[in-house]
Amino acid sequence: MLIENKVLKINIIMMSAFFSVILSLIFIGPLFPQLENFNNIINDIKAPSVSKETKKWTVAIYINGRSNVDMFAYNDFNRIESVGSSEDVNIVAELGRAQGYLDGENTPEVWSGVKRFYIIKDGNPDKINSPVIEDRGNVDMGSYSEAADFLRWAKLNYPAKNYIFIIWDHGWGWIDPVKETSNHAGSKSISHDFVSGNYIKTTELKKIFEIAGPVDIYISMACFMQMAEVITEIKDFSKIIIGSEEVIQLPSFNWEDFFDFIVKNPDTGLEKASVRFVDSFKEMYQRPQYFQLLVDGKYGTQLSAIDMKYMNSFISIMKSMSDIILSLKDRDAISRAKKDVLRFEVGEVDTDPDKLISFYADPYHFFELIDKYTRQKDENYYRFKYIFSEFKKLIDTKLVIKNVYLYKDRTGKDFANTYGISLHIPGKDGNLINYYQTYNNLEFDKLTHWSKAINFIKSIE
Repeated sequence: MLIENKVLKINIIMMSAFFSVILSLIFIGPLFPQLENFNNIINDIKAPSVSKETKKWTVAIYINGRSNVDMFAYNDFNRIESVGSSEDVNIVAELGRAQGYLDGENTPEVWSGVKRFYIIKDGNPDKINSPVIEDRGNVDMGSYSEAADFLRWAKLNYPAKNYIFIIWDHGWGWIDPVKETSNHAGSKSISHDFVSGNYIKTTELKKIFEIAGPVDIYISMACFMQMAEVITEIKDFSKIIIGSEEVIQLPSFNWEDFFDFIVKNPDTGLEKASVRFVDSFKEMYQRPQYFQLLVDGKYGTQLSAIDMKYMNSFISIMKSMSDIILSLKDRDAISRAKKDVLRFEVGEVDTDPDKLISFYADPYHFFELIDKYTRQKDENYYRFKYIFSEFKKLIDTKLVIKNVYLYKDRTGKDFANTYGISLHIPGKDGNLINYYQTYNNLEFDKLTHWSKAINFIKSIE
């Protein structure tokens, strides 16, 4: 009994001391400039490190700013903070930062490393006020195992009925750029960490989900990732996939609108949420200040949401298309389609002035042009026409939930000719980037043998 009384007294003393410290911070802290972390202390108290309560949504954002996009990563994080988490929605992020890779970069706060945050609502666009849940030090964000660890951590500590996983960084479609000797090798790829020189390869994307489990919506805030070759790798791990066939301009997505919508409408379904995400992208780039970015840069832009229920049907049709393309006799029709198809900005003005070398293009538009230009209408052509009609029907009515586009490219080609999913379609000879010749390792090629069609199309001038 005596021991219990002593313990009780000690507990009372400790609790009194704790509340004395808190009261001192509240009333005295603002008087002392040296207590610059005061706001962070209060934020830590308001946001628990973990929440085992099952909410309606958990959004996990893997923001790899450890390259020449540090400034934009920091700004996007602050934009997401303008809405923040709610009683029904968890928003968590792993933010990686590194300075020195972009001339003239400037952010109000400068730090390097990797930290995990629980994002709370904050009206200050120049300061991150969300609590740090875990400091990861200098881990490699170009490693699929780190991305998997983050997603697994988010799902374990912030359980929800619906999960959205977003990878934020440069993107390079299906190709894996050749790594040079310097750490900041290559210009783009998915989740490229300039500090380590590493990136997540296309065939490693699915390993993230094999380790961490599936999600409901996967979003690439990275260029060129809405490709058949990329999507096929992860088709079994997400119900809906959102991304762009083309370069995604910065400031990236309409974070404010989408998160505000989810917070205010937490019972919304996956498809409606995906449509809102894509529509909000177009709304943002229609605003005069953002549309001017497209005009000045001579870029079109596009974003789509794809329903994975129909991806196997797409693959099956593409296998048939791969076979029939090889039998088409009207090589002139294919040649003209190669020149006129809408291609995406793999190169630049100085390396591909007419955008004829670029090997990323919209297959719907390409097949449409072959159909339009064909004069030798034999049995093989009519087989092609039938397969193309099935392709169009699938894209228009099932596979693509929502597709938006704006403006035109620097050669004047209208982005109305984007239909939601891109493909490797060779252009004329030329070298835009050195990359590993690993196309045959992709699941898409194993299932469709599209590489045979690539070689055939490449042989036609």
